[in-house]
Amino acid sequence: MTIQELAAVKRWQVAHRRDHPVEFHTWDLVLTVWLMGWVGLPTAWLLAAPLVMLACFAALFAPALYVRARLRLHARRQLRCDWEYVVRGAHAMH
Repeated sequence: MTIQELAAVKRWQVAHRRDHPVEFHTWDLVLTVWLMGWVGLPTAWLLAAPLVMLACFAALFAPALYVRARLRLHARRQLRCDWEYVVRGAHAMH
């Protein structure tokens, strides 16, 4: 995901946080994991901790994996995703 796509979803989450508080906090958790990956990866590399490097590298993909899972569940009609149009619109701008 690009920064623009992350920001578009975040803007939607902030604008609708009263109506969708669980989604708001879940997205914050996903972004926190993503940020931990960016901060932790260089630190793990300096400390030569290969398992931590692997976990941090995987964390870099948390937002994309979360969005992909939500869109897939939405397509199967198992979980409604009200911000689907935001992701698709931000993606179309590239």
